[in-house]
Amino acid sequence: MASNSWWSSSSSDEEEMFFANVVVKAAQILLEEEEEEEDGSSENVITRRIRINRDREGAHEKLVNDYFSDAPLYNADIFKRRFRMSCRLFTRIADDLAGLDPFFTQRPDARNYEGFTTLQKCTAAIRQLANGTVADALDEYLQMSARTSRECLYRFCHNVVKLYSKQYLWKPNAYDVQQLYQAHEARHGFPGMLGSIDCMHWAWHNCPNAWRGQYTRGDHGHPTLILEAVASQDLWIWHSFFGLPGSLNDLNVLYKSTIFSDVVNGIGPDTRFTVSGVEYRRGYYLADGIYPSWATIVKTISFP
Repeated sequence: MASNSWWSSSSSDEEEMFFANVVVKAAQILLEEEEEEEDGSSENVITRRIRINRDREGAHEKLVNDYFSDAPLYNADIFKRRFRMSCRLFTRIADDLAGLDPFFTQRPDARNYEGFTTLQKCTAAIRQLANGTVADALDEYLQMSARTSRECLYRFCHNVVKLYSKQYLWKPNAYDVQQLYQAHEARHGFPGMLGSIDCMHWAWHNCPNAWRGQYTRGDHGHPTLILEAVASQDLWIWHSFFGLPGSLNDLNVLYKSTIFSDVVNGIGPDTRFTVSGVEYRRGYYLADGIYPSWATIVKTISFP
């Protein structure tokens, strides 16, 4: 499940850029996973589907009154906690998806009943990504079956990557490198600094029992997945490497990640910088003490 991505943007709204990157990254990771279908036997079994007359229109009205009306029942803080993004970012993504894929517009179904709205379909997808719930967890609220909710999720991920990958998933060029140098030197006094590299652990509550030993480290006490990221001073995460077992440490993750692949292959951007008349060939990352003593990594200095 490990994958890597780079991204940058010129937007002035740093918080929106951060949440947009998280959405695109989560969508990309989910698309890379193979969907597994568990069948009870190798033979095709014909089953009769149960038809439930769901109140789609009523569910849409309740959703609008709860979150998207002029005076919503739940405020912006609750919205951000439940959707993991602001309402403004949500509506921007929903509008873009509706303009790209007719699936995210309201259309009549085979029985000529009005289908789900754009808000309902995007809510189903984003709540699954945000909370890691099963497909039919919001059936009572959105009046949406597990099959439709799952289709919303996969179409959402596919179209989000298609829409925003060129803007949020790209390698930094020479201009971006110089902008990072100037910002870090002005704010922190570190010339030639590309960003800060570190790893964090995300709790994996639904980890299978057979994998718990591999994904659990003693100081955490529960299964985790590791995210390695490089962040700049304004929350740009332009490198991320996600999915390694939580029993590894930062050094193990570094040896498996692809952060220095372009440097090794000689295809990365020009990162030269000059300090006190001395030219250095490569920029560096600020890291903690566990990282190796490489030219591209600067660790904490006890007595500067």
